[in-house]
Amino acid sequence: MLFVEANGVRIPSIGLGTWELEGRTCARVVEQALRLGYRHIDTAQVYDNEREVGDGLRASGVRRDDIFLTTKVWTNHFAPHDLERSVKESLARLRLPCVDLLLLHWPNPHVPLVETLGALSHAKRMGLTCHIGVSNFTVALIEQAVALSSEPLVCNQIEFHPYLDQAKVRAACDQHGLALVAYSPIAKGRIKSDQTLVAIGRAHRKTPAQVCLRWLLQQNVAAIPRTSRVERLSENINIFDFELSDDEMAQVAALASPKGRLTDFGFAPKWD
Repeated sequence: MLFVEANGVRIPSIGLGTWELEGRTCARVVEQALRLGYRHIDTAQVYDNEREVGDGLRASGVRRDDIFLTTKVWTNHFAPHDLERSVKESLARLRLPCVDLLLLHWPNPHVPLVETLGALSHAKRMGLTCHIGVSNFTVALIEQAVALSSEPLVCNQIEFHPYLDQAKVRAACDQHGLALVAYSPIAKGRIKSDQTLVAIGRAHRKTPAQVCLRWLLQQNVAAIPRTSRVERLSENINIFDFELSDDEMAQVAALASPKGRLTDFGFAPKWD
């Protein structure tokens, strides 16, 4: 397993996203992923599956110290006392004393960022999490967050796949030493029949999904594809035995378009 390193943390470059995974299915997929060699699991308060993620971790038999676990605080818990309480509730559901990485899930303009980051830093100092970071932050918000946080931020988790150009956010993260973690890295499956990705994959005996994940990996971006199928778990982690050429990397990057974003809500920030 390769790692993305930033501000004292090593994030496994391929992980399992658990959005929309529920109940026994969620626990089973987490358990299977860890047994297949995954060491990075991503959940969130709003996914309503932290309990099942914790069950999957324990069922896998993998040592807790070998697993990098992320959860994310939902926006209605950004007031300082509420943030601390909600994180303790997350840990109770996970049945763990701490997580490896705690993120702010989306920006919330209704709570001063300085207060939320103060509470997030306090959660780290309390030992509720080893590291802290943000998710869905724009360039301007990254600049603010880095300036306001009393503890180092280690990552920005964003939507990132071949159809979405994230060059501006990448540059801002690089400038401040933040890792990038990509959610929806295979564009929610829309890449399956993309002729460019199919052709590149054929040359390497790989699938379009594997080409996407390898493309991110070669940019030093961690990816957390979500799947509920065990055969896909094996496919998504089997990307360390080939390399895309500079020309192939450029071909994949050229797929980006202004309408490439797939996750956009009314409360989302003004994107770069």
